[in-house]
Amino acid sequence: MTKLPVIDNASPEPTRRACLKGVAGFALAALGGLNQAARAAAIPEQSMPEEEATVPAPGVEPGALLAYVGSRTTKERNARGEGINVYRVDPATGGWTHIQLLKDLVNPSYLAFDTKQRYLYSVHGDGNEVSAFSTDEYSGEITFLNRQSCGGKNPVHLTVDPTNSYLMVANYATGSLATLPIDSDGRLSEISGLVQLPGTPGPHKVEQASSHPHNIPYDPEQSHLVVPDKGLDRVFVFKLDPDQGTLVPNDPPSIATRSGSGPRHVVFHPTAGFAYVINELDSTVTAYDYDRVTGSLEPKQIMTTLPASFTGENRAAGIGITPAGKFLYASNRGHNQIAIFAIDQTTGLLSSVGWESTRGKMPRFFTLDPSGKFLYAANEATDTIVGFRIDENSGKLAPFGTVAHTGSPVCIVFRNSLTV
Repeated sequence: MTKLPVIDNASPEPTRRACLKGVAGFALAALGGLNQAARAAAIPEQSMPEEEATVPAPGVEPGALLAYVGSRTTKERNARGEGINVYRVDPATGGWTHIQLLKDLVNPSYLAFDTKQRYLYSVHGDGNEVSAFSTDEYSGEITFLNRQSCGGKNPVHLTVDPTNSYLMVANYATGSLATLPIDSDGRLSEISGLVQLPGTPGPHKVEQASSHPHNIPYDPEQSHLVVPDKGLDRVFVFKLDPDQGTLVPNDPPSIATRSGSGPRHVVFHPTAGFAYVINELDSTVTAYDYDRVTGSLEPKQIMTTLPASFTGENRAAGIGITPAGKFLYASNRGHNQIAIFAIDQTTGLLSSVGWESTRGKMPRFFTLDPSGKFLYAANEATDTIVGFRIDENSGKLAPFGTVAHTGSPVCIVFRNSLTV
């Protein structure tokens, strides 16, 4: 029997998933157990199984919140992950129960859904491809659809446009942004556009030898894509040309950051014109005024993510904001804590609230659940996802324990069952 991750707070749930018909070169197996249900599959590109009629999986209620976890899997990354895991999330307690493990995927790290949450997309870190998966509307389980080249090496982040027509991918190692058309069945077509990011590398001889785009999200208006480039110490802004399937530089096309800062990820205030960029190399957060009409950025504050008493090595990593825009969070790899900031709702300026340990090492990624009540930290080096309750008044974090033991977790995305 395939060995599955140990899950905290798991409730007994039998499985009666039907066996799937084989296609030459691969097989899918339905695995049963008293404590967990999971299905692992290795599906070659361009091959699709013939699946029997879908029935609701036991224990997954309509509207249930589901979590999808990407991981590192290769020896080169000293990784212990096995693929993409799917969990059911208890909205009251924040606890997780395992649903599925889709195995034999190479570094399925960052994940993204289309806007209707019918299809899931994954980059393959250190490689040069991205994959598409369908999602079962009842159980949330995923099935491989197809894989395409992303036109560059080590894709690290991806996003789908509001019309579900294109997938945009940031290729970290080769400094490019790719656009791939999405077919009506969720499959990816060949690249329609590839943009190379221009500029002078930053001063760090190892980490800034060339362009390294690390993030490519839409702004709240879903009109501009904002791209922090760790290698060039710049934040780029693009618009999608939906007719050509290419990215077009904004006017102005980018803004310089502090030399050697290494901008990594960006988040936006949900209602006001503020944006926040976490800088990996100098462990800071920059607050910007952001014009939602023109897509222009104007820096106005830089805050450290570290306490004055910390003297060790650190790399800043993730950044997140509460749905109401009252609090901002940033993760530290080395310090291994989440920095907590309050946001002035008039000016957008940050003030430090404090820090909270992630109860593990190397929190490369964290996220807030859709309700904004819980924060989940993915400790890549210690193979845990730890849950925290968010105090709505102070923004402080109260840990309630490990919700999942899973190898080398590096991304978490959410969806609800029965959303199509």
